[in-house]
Amino acid sequence: MQVSSLNEVKIYSLSCGKSLPEWLSDRKKRALQKKDVDVRRRIELIQDFEMPTVCTTIKVSKDGQYILATVVTFDILSDDYSKIVFLHNDRYIEFHSQQGFYYKTRIPKFGRDFSYHYPSCDLYFVGASSEVYRLNLEQGRYLNPLQTDAAENNVCDINSEHGLFATGTVEGRVECWDPRTRNRVGLLDCALSSVTADSEINSIPTISALKFNGALTMAVGTSTGQVLLYDLRSDKPLLVKDHQYGLPIKSVHFQESLDLILSADSRIIKMWNKNSGKIFTSLEPEHDINDVCLYPNSGMLLTANETPKMGIYYIPVLGPAPRWCSFLDNLTEELEENPESTVYDDYKFVTRKDLENLGLTHLIGSPFLRAYMHGFFMDIRLYHKVKLMVNPFAYEEYRKDKIRQKIEETRAQRVQLKKLPKVNKELALKLIEEEEEKQKSMWKKKVKNLPNILTDDRFKVMFENPDFQVDEESEEFRLLNPLVSKISEKRKKKLRLLEQQERHEQEDEEEPEGKPSDAESSESSDDEKDWVEEVRKQRRLLHQEEKRKRQEQVKEDQQTVLKPQFYEIKAGEEFRSFKDSATKQKLMNKTLEDRLKLEARNGTLNVSDTTVGSKQLTFTLKRSEQQKKQQEAEKLHRQERKKLRRSAGHLKSKHKRGRPFH
Repeated sequence: MQVSSLNEVKIYSLSCGKSLPEWLSDRKKRALQKKDVDVRRRIELIQDFEMPTVCTTIKVSKDGQYILATVVTFDILSDDYSKIVFLHNDRYIEFHSQQGFYYKTRIPKFGRDFSYHYPSCDLYFVGASSEVYRLNLEQGRYLNPLQTDAAENNVCDINSEHGLFATGTVEGRVECWDPRTRNRVGLLDCALSSVTADSEINSIPTISALKFNGALTMAVGTSTGQVLLYDLRSDKPLLVKDHQYGLPIKSVHFQESLDLILSADSRIIKMWNKNSGKIFTSLEPEHDINDVCLYPNSGMLLTANETPKMGIYYIPVLGPAPRWCSFLDNLTEELEENPESTVYDDYKFVTRKDLENLGLTHLIGSPFLRAYMHGFFMDIRLYHKVKLMVNPFAYEEYRKDKIRQKIEETRAQRVQLKKLPKVNKELALKLIEEEEEKQKSMWKKKVKNLPNILTDDRFKVMFENPDFQVDEESEEFRLLNPLVSKISEKRKKKLRLLEQQERHEQEDEEEPEGKPSDAESSESSDDEKDWVEEVRKQRRLLHQEEKRKRQEQVKEDQQTVLKPQFYEIKAGEEFRSFKDSATKQKLMNKTLEDRLKLEARNGTLNVSDTTVGSKQLTFTLKRSEQQKKQQEAEKLHRQERKKLRRSAGHLKSKHKRGRPFH
């Protein structure tokens, strides 16, 4: 067993490793297994899983109990192996039952593929002819063939949902037929859709693989190495996937649980997502591939190669191991300790355009290039040799690049210019300075790096919208920042310097001369000494401004002349007791001004002037008759209690008698 990993997907090759000759005795085999680790780790999942000759087709029965391989093609009509139809390369068709050979017949032309239509019990054969032959198994005779527009047909398939029959032609078209009416219902030109901007076409792309999935999805493989995914409602492909080898697609399958499409040519097996087209993983067996088969509801993959021996691969992420080899799930966990991953450290990734520039397009499909993603992997030594031959002046370019790199390194040692925003430039400069100090402290002390406001998207608007501009002349700003006046002067000087450098950045001028380091250090020390005096000065200025504002306010209040206002009662207005509900309702309909006038006349409202010129309103709530009676009753009760109160002086104990009170 051998394990490889690509795109974080582990693939276990179960038919790889050293094998022992059959003529060895059991004693000799046990001795070799003790000595050789590779022999001991080899696993024989299926005994004698080999063919006398090379096979081209491999399939698994529906119940997952039987694996079959043949030379041309075959189909399993039952859930097990009891009903099988074989198509030979000599135009013969053989029917086999559970006991063995049952019946043999012959078709007029050489066949290449066939499909079985379950509702009508018809076998549809395609091959080196424009006709599609129909053999009805219920009647035991041939029916009228379907006449296509193609010279020859390579592959065919029948949709299990609605019974649509499709055949792929050598002209690169897919013809769809309705078995009920025996009429053609659709035609797809896949040859034109398979040609992309990066592909090189030397011949007409023919259809080499065809597979339905569900009622509306169909995958088509071409002889030039492209896989096209179609929705039957449109004549345009949803996705076009190129294998990059230019070899015919041998097989296409759908993996339902992960929405994957498995496509294989003779060199590589690719698994990619049918929605996004992203490569899931790929597999490159040692021998050329003829056919690929997915074991039902599991992660096992079977291949028919250009060798009498079959290939077995196990991919755990696709599904569990089959029931008859469930021990693989535990075994793969042990093998993960020493995986043999495929890492292309000694390879150079090149695109098709790079190969054209190097003149190496003739190597596509050869062992010198490994197709990967949208390009190829190439040996790094071969790449450098060809690069030197194509471009003899590569050393001069390399020398210029090194010189340019040295110049950039020296420029990086200068003062780095900061791109300041349009709004709140001084605040941004302050944050940049704090970030530089933080970086210095992080180098000296291992301090955890915290996010910066300038790089945080939540505060991006603060440096873009002019409404967020800080007003430095406001009183709040001066109270909260008493040192801002002196510090801002320094920062404004630096800000002006940065703006000048930004203007001349495109002109590549020399750096302006600044003050010597001694002058800067002396200036910074003087600034630190003047901080306390600056704080006191700012405080005195703020107190003087507040005192001046209070004096101006007092003068304005003194100059204000209070004029009396007279209120007239409306003619015919009558006031009654609040007990009258009609009066209350009438009062509620009046305006606030009328209510205030009424309360002022009743004495419940008092208007007075304050010293600063404002007015003060005092309301006296009118008590009801019940409240008055209750207050009088409480007053009488307190008076009665005072009359009945007796003195408690006689209860005092004499001196030094009785229990001490703590």
